[in-house]
Amino acid sequence: MVLKDLKQVTQLPRATAKRLPRYYRLFKRLVEENTERTSSKQISEIIGVDSATIRRDFSLFGELGRRGYGYDTKELRDFFGQLLGNETDTNIVLIGIGNLGRALLNYPFHKRNKIHITQAYDVAGNPLVGTRTESGIPIYNITDLKKNLTTTDIKTAILSVNTESAQEVAELLVDAGIKGILNFTPFRLSLPSDVTIQTIDLTKELQTLIFFMNHPASD
Repeated sequence: MVLKDLKQVTQLPRATAKRLPRYYRLFKRLVEENTERTSSKQISEIIGVDSATIRRDFSLFGELGRRGYGYDTKELRDFFGQLLGNETDTNIVLIGIGNLGRALLNYPFHKRNKIHITQAYDVAGNPLVGTRTESGIPIYNITDLKKNLTTTDIKTAILSVNTESAQEVAELLVDAGIKGILNFTPFRLSLPSDVTIQTIDLTKELQTLIFFMNHPASD
């Protein structure tokens, strides 16, 4: 592999950045299956992205493959894993312990990578506040957020609160030093430009799914 300086490719197209976890999972699986090399055509057939797009994505990082050989699966697994930060532990705070929040607390992030929810928060009226999950994650009162986070290295949060509280809680997170928020509310957060926001609107995703079920896209 001949790689570009990764500092030069930090501004990736958003669509490319969203495909990176798919590439990582693919190469990880191929290595586990003892497949030593692959091609853009084979990758395309497995993940459903056309081979021209795959080659264009890969070219943003340099020469990831070799002409006549293809792509070394172990090299690419390690490369995309490093790019996604899978070699370092990432601790996350979860805000909002409703039905979705409880499901997220029990999701085994750590089995796929080194992501760990280490703290959770809700308002005092939630009976879970002051307790711990079965796996030992403490659930605190939201009023303790800044005090607790300033003594940790946590920079990432999952926001799973009601829409009406989303902006206020997000501002509390930023004030406590959070730099990245995975937003599970449909509310469009307005935060400083140095805070990265990724919004997942489950209702919108389901509506999009239903639309395409009723109106199949043509090739």
